[in-house]
Amino acid sequence: MLKSKFETNIKYNPDENRDFFLIKMKEKIAIQGIKGSFHHQVALEYFQENVQVDECLSFEALADSLLKNQAQLAVMAIENSIAGSIIPNYALIDKNNFHIIGEYYLDIIQNLMVLNGQKLEEILEVHSHPMALLQCMDFLKKHPNIKLVEDKDTAETARRIHQNQIKGIAAIGSKIAAELYDLNIIAPEIQTVNNNMTRFFIISKETNHVNKEEINKASIKFELDDTPGSLATVLNVMTNCKLNLTKIQSMPIIETPFQYSFFVDVVFEKYKHYEKAVKILEIMTNHFKVLGEYKNKLIR
Repeated sequence: MLKSKFETNIKYNPDENRDFFLIKMKEKIAIQGIKGSFHHQVALEYFQENVQVDECLSFEALADSLLKNQAQLAVMAIENSIAGSIIPNYALIDKNNFHIIGEYYLDIIQNLMVLNGQKLEEILEVHSHPMALLQCMDFLKKHPNIKLVEDKDTAETARRIHQNQIKGIAAIGSKIAAELYDLNIIAPEIQTVNNNMTRFFIISKETNHVNKEEINKASIKFELDDTPGSLATVLNVMTNCKLNLTKIQSMPIIETPFQYSFFVDVVFEKYKHYEKAVKILEIMTNHFKVLGEYKNKLIR
């Protein structure tokens, strides 16, 4: 029943991304980070357009952008195949009653970039987000003379190098960042683990208007009484209704210590099977909530 969240050979059909939001491309898309970040890359690839973005320095700012109508949609990272789930983002979606209207899986490819004309042996420091530095540690260990400096954002470092024409400092980031800020990639694909993927949600204040027959995945949330076998019973209902559980994430309920909410992703072949399960789970669980219904983008 439980399958791996991340698999190789993922293929995307651009036409399948065309939900009702895509025709409104004058609307802004909120991203965490600036242009050239991985969130920006997802916005470009998912919407297949040169989208307008609202650059947000934190996920809280991203949520505010939606709430204040500065953006109509947002791209939000939710989990990484190596680092795991970004648990606070589940809370942001739940607390603000956002709707998940799509998902996207992005291969995380890290590149070392510098001002044009610079060589690797001239680099004194590498600046990047702590996670990016960690993901490239095997490569960086081969150059012990280079000082590692943690920064708030991978693309921000690339932009600063470009704007100030800084020599002797390299950034780690996406190919898009190098192109946007006219930097030269002197060491491509330096990440330690090649099969490193991040899953992103496309979120909105509105529900998804995709035809039910096109929906084959859902994200739900519920709470359970602290009784033996309560979670097992819920999982049995999903199995009996022909739902495939692809992810389950527990989160503490702040108001009640040692009680937990469960965030679950399920995929299904027929929407009617999912509808049947929802009706049962609404009775069996506490505070049942559908966070989003959308198309499964993890294609095997």
